[in-house]
Amino acid sequence: MAVITDSLLSIVVPLYNEEDNVVLLTEKIHESLVGYNYQIIYIDDFSKDATRKVVKEMNDELVHLIELKKNYGQSLALAAGIDYAEGEYIITMDGDLQNDPSDIPEMLSYAVEGEYDLITGIRQKRKDSLVKKIPSKIANFLVRRVTKLDIKDNGCALKVFTKDIAKDLNLYGEMHRFITLLAHLEGAQIKQVPVKHHARHAGVSKYGLERVFKVIADMMLLLFIRKYFQRPIHLFGIFGVLMILVGGLINIYLLVVKALGEDIGNRPLLTFGMMLILAGIQLFTIGIVMELLIRTYYESQQKRPYRIKKVSIGEKTK
Repeated sequence: MAVITDSLLSIVVPLYNEEDNVVLLTEKIHESLVGYNYQIIYIDDFSKDATRKVVKEMNDELVHLIELKKNYGQSLALAAGIDYAEGEYIITMDGDLQNDPSDIPEMLSYAVEGEYDLITGIRQKRKDSLVKKIPSKIANFLVRRVTKLDIKDNGCALKVFTKDIAKDLNLYGEMHRFITLLAHLEGAQIKQVPVKHHARHAGVSKYGLERVFKVIADMMLLLFIRKYFQRPIHLFGIFGVLMILVGGLINIYLLVVKALGEDIGNRPLLTFGMMLILAGIQLFTIGIVMELLIRTYYESQQKRPYRIKKVSIGEKTK
């Protein structure tokens, strides 16, 4: 197993109401990474408990605390930590102690070989309730069916990225559920590794059955991103043109019928043909507008949809 002693590692961990877990998690990370050069980046997503206070009281020089100004959600918390990270390899994990830091060295060994850009965990003997397992299974099934990407566990938060891939993820919304797929779309070579999984040490889960509907909605968005994000006119424009053509053909037919002396004023087909033309024009216009929006998006890549209040390293604040 390859051991990294010179390259800096960044362990990125979003926190939300994890006051009873963060100290033990920090200890386990230190125990697992003896001999490594690393920084621990905790992103407090505007916790309502004493999470921030507990992290600061540890007074650990290896711990960097990012405090967000409001609750942005896990995806943007991860984005904030990844943007801040300085390491050549970036490791993400949850703050509830369900991921085991002792799995990190083995996962890193694959990254050091240089063949893989992302090493993701497959949770063995999951200790989650059905409320968490059902949405996860649905998400994994949909990803495999829609994208043909054979990832067995998209929901495992324990991942090791090369710096370049992690920095290019552009997380937003709730895309953390499909972070492996996003990396794949960026061209990452992916390795799946079995990892340990534990029951939550303290606190309560933030997930419920409503995740099923969020998973389906996010999958539809990712399908659009995968095929049409760079050229939305190819989706909306094609459908728009087809509807205009069909509506035009219907109206030409009715025009011929009218020329033959038949009354077409009360025929539903006339209304249908006009509706197709109008809807087609709207879709085509939407495609053009989205093309302009995508161009704006690519020209504003340096913008980030979050604001950081302050960053603490040990007792220091910058």
